[in-house]
Amino acid sequence: MRVYAERPGRFGLQVLSDVLAVAWAILWILLATTTHDLLLTLQGPGRTLVEAGGSVSGAFDGAARGVGNVPLVGGQLAQAFAPGSDAGRSLVTAGQQLIDTVGGIALGAGLLVAVVGLLPVLTLWLPLRIRYARSATHAVAARAAGPDLLALRALVTRRLPRSTDDPAAAWRTGDPDAVAALAAVELKALGLRPARSLSGR
Repeated sequence: MRVYAERPGRFGLQVLSDVLAVAWAILWILLATTTHDLLLTLQGPGRTLVEAGGSVSGAFDGAARGVGNVPLVGGQLAQAFAPGSDAGRSLVTAGQQLIDTVGGIALGAGLLVAVVGLLPVLTLWLPLRIRYARSATHAVAARAAGPDLLALRALVTRRLPRSTDDPAAAWRTGDPDAVAALAAVELKALGLRPARSLSGR
């Protein structure tokens, strides 16, 4: 597959555009990662709630177990600590919900930043490069087979110079000079060398 042009000018522009596109993509991926990590720091209060709730629940559960063995009133005393244990578990639940919510927001924000930043690369640069690679690959194959197909492609897709009065008629009659000129137009438009110059590379 022909990814780059053979002519230095077009080749240099393609390399430059590729480097810029890759640098742009890396920059936005780093920005998306930074955004994600920055938002994750907001999970701190949630973790604090989880730790505090666990401590509160553990303390009340321990106290309930301690008084549960008291004769006669142990069961009632243990039940008195139940609201404290429930409050601790509620804090744990609230903290975990906050952690999960912040994590979801961080992931969504990171993905959004990445998509917005990569959109120009995916919708502009990448399709152009794929289209060029396909056209150049077909042109190189056609160049090896002969100038007729290249000349036809030039007639169909290119704005032709006024070298002949009717290039289509010249192509139909098989005028070798006209066919070669049309093929050269197609190759030049793709940044490829004419067939006759390949032996001198």
